[in-house]
Amino acid sequence: MNQKVNEWIDSHQDELLQDIKDLCAIPSVLADAEEDAPFGAECKKALNAAIDLCAKYGFETKNYDNYVGTADFDSSLPHTLDMLGHTDVVPAGEGWTVTEPFNIIEKDGRLYGRGTSDDKGPMMCALYAMRALKETGFPLTKGVRMIIGSDEETGSIDITKYYAVEKEAPMTFSPDAEFPLINIEKGQFRGNFAQKFHKSMATPALVSLDAGIALNAVPQKATLVFEGLDLTSDEVKTAIHELESQCQVECVVDAANDTITIIGESAHASTPELGKNAGLAAVILVNKLPLAVCAQTELLAKVPSLFPYGVTDGSGIGIAMSDAESGPLTCTLDLYHVTQDEMSFSFDARTPVSASKENCQDVACKNVEAAGFNFTTPGMVPPHNVPANSELVQTLLKSYTDVTGLEGKPMAIGGGTYVHELKNGVAFGAILPGIDTHMHGADEFMDIDNIMTATKVFAEAIMNLCA
Repeated sequence: MNQKVNEWIDSHQDELLQDIKDLCAIPSVLADAEEDAPFGAECKKALNAAIDLCAKYGFETKNYDNYVGTADFDSSLPHTLDMLGHTDVVPAGEGWTVTEPFNIIEKDGRLYGRGTSDDKGPMMCALYAMRALKETGFPLTKGVRMIIGSDEETGSIDITKYYAVEKEAPMTFSPDAEFPLINIEKGQFRGNFAQKFHKSMATPALVSLDAGIALNAVPQKATLVFEGLDLTSDEVKTAIHELESQCQVECVVDAANDTITIIGESAHASTPELGKNAGLAAVILVNKLPLAVCAQTELLAKVPSLFPYGVTDGSGIGIAMSDAESGPLTCTLDLYHVTQDEMSFSFDARTPVSASKENCQDVACKNVEAAGFNFTTPGMVPPHNVPANSELVQTLLKSYTDVTGLEGKPMAIGGGTYVHELKNGVAFGAILPGIDTHMHGADEFMDIDNIMTATKVFAEAIMNLCA
């Protein structure tokens, strides 16, 4: 570690925190496009505020039509390292208790506010790492560029535009995740199975079942509508009690409107084991109720075999697998739509590096169709994998360990990051292990100690990669 650089970072703490506060105060949430503002006026304002800061601190900047900004340490040096951050944020949401989302405050050693940890705070840590090296006169022989995006949360069109005109650096890291380092992002396999059938006139009957609002989220709520079923009967009450005990969900009965609402717990599709799938619970309940037998009920009876409740490894459709590099496959059934003459279900699987069309897509298709459904899929999205023994990964991990004293091991995740499409890009910081910063939630924060440590880690990484 370079003592002079670290001392500079320590002496500029107040300035760094103020820059984070000022940038996070801009409510840069996606809005309708305006002239010269592809993601809305506030996203443009935040992007340009960041670009202006980079210019203020002596870096060569460029604005790519208000999609992306860049700041080069020294453009005369060979372009070697990119640091990829973003200034857009998710909506404020509800439930804030410490401060208003865009009124950034310092309390109990933390900065609270939307964007403090995703990703304005970490991005400013990377900028101050560059600034520390420039103002202490640390000599670099290879170029480092900060890339500032403005659409990471809602599609990353910004980065698509940028890489259409600029080449990817030989090495890239994004300070938009957590330490130590993420070098593997699992692939994605999504599928739909559906069937149409003749409407039965027999009662009692299920009129409709709907659950799920997003394919990448375990459904938190399911709604069932019935016809000719006494929802106050002992038989129905017993079935509901069994379901609540079995699935740990809540059932709300509205007998006057012939509906049952099931409340579970949502979770991201990359970690479906953390949720309680209200949609699957609804299917299980239907199978317990005294409904008239028909094509609809016969097909619904097959769904729990394909997707057993609480089982998130894809084994029901035959695709359970795991490997040492990226861990196990996860799979969750997230969208449900059932009427009296058709039904449709969609699932989201996150696949390890060992997954292929042959052992995953083809197997799922065969098993789903054998159960009597028609299967469709957009195909498989390949995983992102930067070898753990690569120069980039090993150098970044060493930088992290040298600064923090903590063991640095690469990680695999089921979600995707800003670098998923980059050949040699990894997610590196900025959140230290074991800290839940409420990213995307109410009372988002970043510890000030974490901010200072991340800045030093990023400075160490730049020195090790570009000296």
